[in-house]
This record gives sequence, structure tokens and C-alpha cells, in this order.
Amino acid sequence: MNILHRMKINFSKLSGAGNDFIVIDNRSRLIQLSSAQIRELCTRRTGIGADGLILVEPSSMYDFSMNYHNADGFMGSMCGNGGRCAAWFAYASGIPAGRDNSYTFEASGNRYDAWINKKETVKLRMLAPEGFRNNLKIEGFVCHSVNTGSPHAIIYVDDLPNVMVNKIGRTIRHKTEIFPEGTNVNFIEITSPESLSIRTFERGVEDETLACGTGTVAAAIMSHQLGKISSTTVYVKVKSGDILQVQFSENMDEVFLTGPATIIYEGSFTIL
Repeated sequence: MNILHRMKINFSKLSGAGNDFIVIDNRSRLIQLSSAQIRELCTRRTGIGADGLILVEPSSMYDFSMNYHNADGFMGSMCGNGGRCAAWFAYASGIPAGRDNSYTFEASGNRYDAWINKKETVKLRMLAPEGFRNNLKIEGFVCHSVNTGSPHAIIYVDDLPNVMVNKIGRTIRHKTEIFPEGTNVNFIEITSPESLSIRTFERGVEDETLACGTGTVAAAIMSHQLGKISSTTVYVKVKSGDILQVQFSENMDEVFLTGPATIIYEGSFTIL
């Protein structure tokens, strides 16, 4: 084996309310990882372990570009917590920020704005939701769906801790006659006029995750649209126990996701 073909890559492991990511500075564009390599890195127990991998890359128009891959190794759609973690990584890495510690970046062909709070909290402007569908009857459940940068199905329940998230979520996620690209599946319990709890089965991870940013946004805006939540500031308790805040205008053309983003540890790995 020729040692000259090896490449040592530095990474940071970040958590966005329990949603965890391998984040790599690739502004040099020298790093190229295959889907198989990304999948191996994200695999828990035998790899670093993560819900996804983010390459922070240069952008011709914005402060940086977020190149996001799901844990299965394939390119993913927008990840809200991943976007917040990418912004915190940019801040921690010394990428110059704008006024009020703000960044603009691109992901999946769209512009996003983020604001850094020194208490390891990031506020992210999300896309306006689209594709609302209500009262879909699937496998005996009443589902609602909306796209918040990624597609989401929403099911309301009364006993969230005992829901079989993986079993039900996996079934609905693959109902391609209803969701042609597959879907994330969220189980919601309303806890007050301005709060709810959520558990999410994520496509691409193919498992329940400790948090999902676009799912949190989908849950908040759908709950408001259906009259289950009266406030336009919604506090969402995710599986990890952390609270994410969703704020939106009445017409939902302005949507923000705020919550913790933390560097857990830093390290390096070698690829051939």
C-alpha cells in the first residue's frame, strides 16, 4: 500500500440539540469522499458515528456553502440543525461574520441566513413552507404533510413516549405512492398553546434521531395552521430533551429556527 495515497482529514463533531454531524472544512476543495466512505464514517460503533456529514465549502455568492450528506452516504436535502451547526462551525473556525455575528450561506441551491449567539445558540432563517396536505389516511393513521426544505409527514398522538417510532415511521417513510421521494415522519404531542413535543424518524438515517430541525419547523407551522397551537412562537421539546424555538409570521413567509449548536470533540481520520 502506497502511503503517499493516504490523506489525513481533520473534522469536528457537532451536536444541534442532539442531531449530530461530522463537519469538515473543505474550503480548499481538496477533499473528496465517496458515498461508501461517508456511510462508513457516519456508522455508529464502527465509525465516528453521526446523523450526517457536512462539508463546509467556498461559495461565489455567500460566506460559505454547506454540502450535506445523510448517514447513508448520499446527498441530503436541507437539514435545519445541520445548517445551524455549519454556521457555528464557521464561527468557531474564524470565517469572518457579518453584522450581529451573521452569516449567509447556500445549501441545496437556496440561501440561508444565520445569527450566532455567544452562548452556543444559532438562529437560522428557514425556507417558507410549501406543499401542505392534510388528512391523509395511511396505515390507519391520519397524516399531514409539508415541505420545509425536506418533506415531512406529521402524526398527532396522545402518548408520545410509547409510540413505536421506528416501526411506524419506517412503514410510512416508504409509501412512495404518496411521498414519491420518501418522507421524514414526525410524531407530535401538543403540550400547551405554545409548545409541543416531537419524535422523528428520519429518512437517510433510517432511524429515530434525537432531533430534526426541518421536522421541528414542520411540526410547529402545521400545528398552527390546524389551530392546535395559537402562538407564532413555538417551543418544541425534541427527543434529546433540548428545546428548539420556531418563530414565524402569520403568512409563514418568514420562518426561524433557534437552538443549541455545540462542538462535542475534534479529531482526524485517514482515507486511502
